[in-house]
Amino acid sequence: MRPTSLDEVAGQRHLLRPGAPLVALADPDATVAASVSVILWGPPGTGKTTLAQAIARSSGRRFVELSAVTAGVKDVRTVMQDALDQRDLYGVSTILFLDEIHRFTKAQQDALLPGVENGWVVLIAATTENPSFSVISPLLSRSLLLTLQPLSDDDLGVLIDRAVSDPRGLAGSVTLDEAARAALVRLSSGDARRALTGLEAAAASVQTAAASEGSPNEAVVTADTVAQAVDKALLRYDRQGDEHYDVISAFIKSIRGSDVDAAMHYLARMIEAGEDPRFIARRLVISAAEDIGLADPQALQIAVAAADAVAFIGMPEGRIPLAEATAYLATTAKSNAAYVAIDQAIADVRAGGFGRVPVHLRDAHYPGAKRLGHGKGYVYPHDSELGVSPQQYLPDDLRGRRYYEPTAHGQERDVQARLEKIRRILNAD
Repeated sequence: MRPTSLDEVAGQRHLLRPGAPLVALADPDATVAASVSVILWGPPGTGKTTLAQAIARSSGRRFVELSAVTAGVKDVRTVMQDALDQRDLYGVSTILFLDEIHRFTKAQQDALLPGVENGWVVLIAATTENPSFSVISPLLSRSLLLTLQPLSDDDLGVLIDRAVSDPRGLAGSVTLDEAARAALVRLSSGDARRALTGLEAAAASVQTAAASEGSPNEAVVTADTVAQAVDKALLRYDRQGDEHYDVISAFIKSIRGSDVDAAMHYLARMIEAGEDPRFIARRLVISAAEDIGLADPQALQIAVAAADAVAFIGMPEGRIPLAEATAYLATTAKSNAAYVAIDQAIADVRAGGFGRVPVHLRDAHYPGAKRLGHGKGYVYPHDSELGVSPQQYLPDDLRGRRYYEPTAHGQERDVQARLEKIRRILNAD
């Protein structure tokens, strides 16, 4: 069912508008952008290989495919030399499609540069990982970076309908009811390959059953058939890639934004994808300290307890304390005042904003310290009726500097009122 031309490609319309680089590459009469190399970045099943092959067929160029999983520097150099020979001897241009370029080492990617730079090949490289991190800068600067999107439900529907009726597919040998079609679309998560694989598995199941009953012409794919053929929806999640960082970022931001339902959704995605539960627990502890702070001091205790529980009982039961902590953190009051305070204090220290410790606060316990005046004039707060004594604690250079500014959220509201009284007493002198 792989399309043979760009006209048959479902989805990625933002890359296939008239005059777009990929369309120009596929035009056999085009001279503009005839040797422009491209890097296609997108999730699996969104058409990277399809686009490369369709461009090669439409343009009449020679097509060579390499996989970064199996190819090495020698293979790349052989392709480059053959491409140069084909160009010089026969005037034939070569498209080199390199799948999973992110798996190539720096040395292997370096071997591509002469052919790309001199126009011996038109490189179409495919990757599921962010090229900014996985592709060397010289190659990035010599290529167009084009981003593919997961296919929409409408695009997947078109593909499924085509596969049911097209002679290259099931050629009308099965009937697909609407519920089954919707299930395939939903379970595919924007992945054309998964949609077709699920359809094929479901069709094979009903065809076998119909043949055994002596009625091969009554093979109907239902939602139940799809559910049996396709175990569960494909999760877009790579523990070493962008989705790892994107999902945990969305998880923390949902907690910070007090959207407990979104936070629970992203937690479920991480759990189902096999994310290390200790990693999730660590981020919950950070969230409790950074985003909730003294607005609810118990949040940190609950997050730490969840981390201890996960380490103690493991998975899958560990999902329960993780969910409990997530729900608590998302729904409680928020304050980042302590987080802001320590960062501002660190910034001052790094900028040289520190002076000597005031003499009355210095250690007076070692021999000779009192002779130096250490501890002289220090007022012991517990001797005060209020438990706070007017005296200077910051160095002279930072006297009067304020770092911690409590909010009026949650329990920090009480801290705010109490702190104002404390500061008035400390500065009474």
